[in-house]
Amino acid sequence: MKIRDIMSRQVASLNTDDSVERAAQLMKDYNVGSIPICTNNSIVGIVTDRDIALRTVASGDDGARQVKDVMTANPVVGTPDMDVHDAVRIMSEKQIRRLPIVENNNLVGMVSLGDISVEPKLQDNAEIALKNISKPTANRFS
Repeated sequence: MKIRDIMSRQVASLNTDDSVERAAQLMKDYNVGSIPICTNNSIVGIVTDRDIALRTVASGDDGARQVKDVMTANPVVGTPDMDVHDAVRIMSEKQIRRLPIVENNNLVGMVSLGDISVEPKLQDNAEIALKNISKPTANRFS
């Protein structure tokens, strides 16, 4: 099965100058845990609910900061023609729950562990990936 068969095609995105507060509002409105950050529809970063919690709220900053200050730059991405098993492997290795999907350098979708887990044939893959993603790691934010 290919990523294009299960990815979400309606993806909210922001640009680097948007506020962290705006990112949090979009996450609430779309019921998602991450927002891709784009410049001219090319992905340059991603901001997650965890980024906001750890890099903004826990630091005592307010939501007025720009997303470029808290996003993860150059995120790992996939392609629509990628096999789902390859995406699961990448997500597991990189310990990420969401994978932006790009085609011709443009953001075209997003796939999450949730998208994978609802496919009966892929549930075991999602479970394995989640176990690897949930493993404790050394502090990645210094």
